[in-house]
Amino acid sequence: MRNRTLLPPARPLPAGVAELRSEVRGFLAAERAAETFAPACDAWLSGWDESFSRRLGERGWVGMTIPPEYGGYGRSALERYVVVEELLAAGAPVAAHWVSDRQVGPNLLRYGSEVLKRRYLPAIAQGACYFAIGLSEPDAGSDLAAVRTTGTRVEGGWTVSGTKIWTSGAHRAHALIALLRTGPPDGRQRHVGLSQLLIELDQPGVTIRPIVSMTGEHHFNEVVFDDVFVPDAQVVGTIGDGWAQVTSELAYERSGPERLLSTFVLLDTLAGELASRPGDEGSDRAVGRVVSRLWACRQMSLAVAGALAAGEAPEIAAALVKDVGTRLESEIIEVARMLTATEPDPDGAGIARLLAHAVLHAPGFTLRGGTNEILRGIVARGLALR
Repeated sequence: MRNRTLLPPARPLPAGVAELRSEVRGFLAAERAAETFAPACDAWLSGWDESFSRRLGERGWVGMTIPPEYGGYGRSALERYVVVEELLAAGAPVAAHWVSDRQVGPNLLRYGSEVLKRRYLPAIAQGACYFAIGLSEPDAGSDLAAVRTTGTRVEGGWTVSGTKIWTSGAHRAHALIALLRTGPPDGRQRHVGLSQLLIELDQPGVTIRPIVSMTGEHHFNEVVFDDVFVPDAQVVGTIGDGWAQVTSELAYERSGPERLLSTFVLLDTLAGELASRPGDEGSDRAVGRVVSRLWACRQMSLAVAGALAAGEAPEIAAALVKDVGTRLESEIIEVARMLTATEPDPDGAGIARLLAHAVLHAPGFTLRGGTNEILRGIVARGLALR
C-alpha cells in the first residue's frame, strides 16, 4: 500500500517556551493597558503600525530565526511560532513587518547573496524594513506560471516591465520581491524561465495604485513597473530558478498560524460572553466543536513549522493547512453570528465591532496565498503521486 500521509510528524515545542509565551502576554497586556492598539480580526493584514513593529524588534521578537551575524537572534522556528501565535491571538497590529519576517527573511537566508543578507536582514530584525511580495498578476488568477511581467537583460542588470496586483502593503513597503519572466518557457513547461528580483519601490518607473476594499481600507495595490532598472546585485537566488524558489517560499505563507487565527480574537471574545450564560449547553457545544477543530488545525500547522525548521519543503502539507484553516476562520464568524443577537457594527464595541471587521475581511481568507480550489488541486496531485 502506498503511503498517503501528507503531514510531517509532529514535533514538540522546545523547552522554555512557557516562559517566552508568558513574557509576550505580559507585553501585550501592557500595550493594551496603554491603549496603543485595539484588538482586531485579521490584524496581520490590516493592522499596520510601524512603531509597534519596532517595539517588537527591540524585544527580539522580529527576525527571531535570523542568525546573529545578520542582526537576528538565532532562535528556533518553533520559538518564533509561539510569539506569532500570541500576537495573532491578541489581534495585535503586526502587518508592517509581517511579510518581511514571515517570508522575505527566510527567502534571503536560503537564496540571497551575502550582499542582500547584510543589507536587508538586520533592518528586518529591527522591525524597521517592510516588504511586499509580487506574485499575482491581472487576469492570471492563482496561476503563477502565467506570469507576464518581464525582466530583460541589460548591462549591469535587468529592466523590469509589467504589473503585479493584490500586493499587500506595497504603498508603505520599502521593497518587493517579484516573480518575473527572464527567459522563454520551454515548450509547454511554463515554469521554466522564471526568476526572482528584489526591487526597491521608491525608484523611477514604479507606480503604485491603491485597491480599496469594501471596508474602505487600503491594504492591496496594483504595482506597475515601466522599464525599472534592477542591478544584478538584486537578483535573489539564480536566474531561471524562480519557480523552485517561490514554491518553497509559499510553504511559509500558507501554513503559519495566521491561516488559523485571523478570527481568533472574535472566538475568544464570544467564549467570554457565553461563559456568563449558565446552562446554555447548545452554545457550549457549538463553540466546543470549533475549538476542537482549531486545536487540530494548530497541530497540523505546528507539524509543518517543524518540518520547515528541519530544512524540509512540505508544500503539499502547507497547502492542506491553508485550505482547512481558512475555512475554519470563516466558520468562526458564522458561529458567532448564530449564537449572538448582535448586529455587526464597525463603530461599536466588543462582539459587534469584531464581528463587523471579520465579516468584511472574510472574503479574502480563502483567496490570498492561493485560492482553496487551487490548493486542493495541489493536495490531490500530491496524493496521486504517493
